[in-house]
Amino acid sequence: MKVLVLNGPNLGRLDLRSSAIYGDLDFKGLALFIENAAKALELEVDLRQSDSETELISWLHEAADAKVPVIFNPAAFTHYSYAIRDAVEMLKTPVIEVHLSNPLSREEFRHTSVISGVVNGTIGGFGPDSYRLALIAMKGLI
Repeated sequence: MKVLVLNGPNLGRLDLRSSAIYGDLDFKGLALFIENAAKALELEVDLRQSDSETELISWLHEAADAKVPVIFNPAAFTHYSYAIRDAVEMLKTPVIEVHLSNPLSREEFRHTSVISGVVNGTIGGFGPDSYRLALIAMKGLI
């Protein structure tokens, strides 16, 4: 089974972000971690990253049309993108929201997710393992 793993803005530049919050992996390292975790679970991943809200929405529409399950780190869009929320809501397959950090332990503006109300579950705060845990949960859902 194929799973679409989407990553939102600034995740492509993890090497320049605070390692205390995001860990020491750059995006290529994170992608390799996700691909290896998926392989161990006998899942195929289509891993993508974009800083563009429009591109992320297009990919969500594509997943809805193809009925592909999604693991999604909306990054900063988590907190305010109702357009992305509406696109996620169109998916009839499982969707898991994932975060490297724990948004609830960070600045107050990060405590609200407009996405979490339309996904099967949210996993955050475990660094790259958040993705591995999401893959395990997704395998159970599909």
